[in-house]
Amino acid sequence: MPGLFLGIDVGTGGVRACAIDAHGDIRGMDSVALPSPRQDGSAIDQDPELWWHAADAAIRKLGGKIDLTHIERISVDGTSGTLLLIDAAGQPRTAGLMYNDARASTEAARISEVAPPESGAHGASSALAKLLHLLHHTERRNVRFAVHQADWIAGRLAGRHGISDENNALKLGYDPITRTWPDWLDRLDVPRELLPKVLVPGTPFADIDPTVAATLGLPRSARIAAGTTDGVAAFIATRADAPGDAVTSLGTTLVVKLLATTPIFAANQGVYSHRLGDSWLAGGASNSGGGALLAHFSAAEMERLTPQLNPDEPTGLDYYPLAKPGERFPIADPALPARVTPRPPEDHRFFQALLEGIAAVEALAYQQLSRLGAPPLRRVISIGGGARNDAWTAIRHRRLGVPVTVAEQTEASYGAALLALRGGPQ
Repeated sequence: MPGLFLGIDVGTGGVRACAIDAHGDIRGMDSVALPSPRQDGSAIDQDPELWWHAADAAIRKLGGKIDLTHIERISVDGTSGTLLLIDAAGQPRTAGLMYNDARASTEAARISEVAPPESGAHGASSALAKLLHLLHHTERRNVRFAVHQADWIAGRLAGRHGISDENNALKLGYDPITRTWPDWLDRLDVPRELLPKVLVPGTPFADIDPTVAATLGLPRSARIAAGTTDGVAAFIATRADAPGDAVTSLGTTLVVKLLATTPIFAANQGVYSHRLGDSWLAGGASNSGGGALLAHFSAAEMERLTPQLNPDEPTGLDYYPLAKPGERFPIADPALPARVTPRPPEDHRFFQALLEGIAAVEALAYQQLSRLGAPPLRRVISIGGGARNDAWTAIRHRRLGVPVTVAEQTEASYGAALLALRGGPQ
């Protein structure tokens, strides 16, 4: 049997394992749920052992469907910015501070004084802010590495810790342009010895730990590769692969990502770039999206109204739908009000006008990326709940002026498996 490649996605609600063959075809997929993280105000954390137990269980479940002895490489993705401290043996010395943990506001203020505007380390939920907070509140005697969620799972598989990737390391202060840990980290008294070694995503760095291999039914020849973040893995899953290829996520918010040949940063709009080999994944997030629709219609009402939409007859209304005042991108205005008037008397026309308005925001977002240096928009691949609305897809195609399709596969675990398949520098 030809070789297989395993991707493991550690998400917010569970762990999913996906195995693909050398053609990128899925040979098996399974998942195990995770309990909700502990939350106390802005503090949101979880016991890292829960991640490992779920990953272990997901791989075992997958092994009940396919022969895992053909696995050649394994790559792991995790939630961006989730961080913990471990000892030399890889044992957690702290809880895992989740991607949306925002307790480190004081540390974020310190970072803002020294970090360049284009750094991904800004904000109370950044991995760097979490690291500074943990260092201040943790006994450091046995602490050896600061690692991200994906790093730690990959480290458990390999029996080798202190390895990260260029995507996860971005919010820890890593400079993807120079491919170094920058000097300004020293002004924050960040211990250099705690920072992980950073590799290109997909780069094999170790054979699987023999004991882990025997326990999970994996071959001792399997190689563990550097992973990525869940967002980048989901992008890779769409198989967008050329400059100008873009992915729009139509979820509660509107998130756009576009493959570029040069990095793009606009800190005041939350635009930054992940390095993907020799390319760059530039992206930004608008507060428009599904949340703005739910401010006016329930999901059931939208489903009922959708057959009445007529994409070939635009309403002509100029809306900027928002769930509440304030916008990040493509307009940076924390007080920007929603513009959803005048309202037509027919609900289906109002619904269509809202969809047209979000499509206009999406078009403006890609135009803004272009003004910042992105290549011309070539095609848009849609993911998220809104991608299933064919009428909305037609509205967006008309507004964007490029082909708009729905991704055949959006699972981050599939993207991680593709990363394992493609590999990095050998």
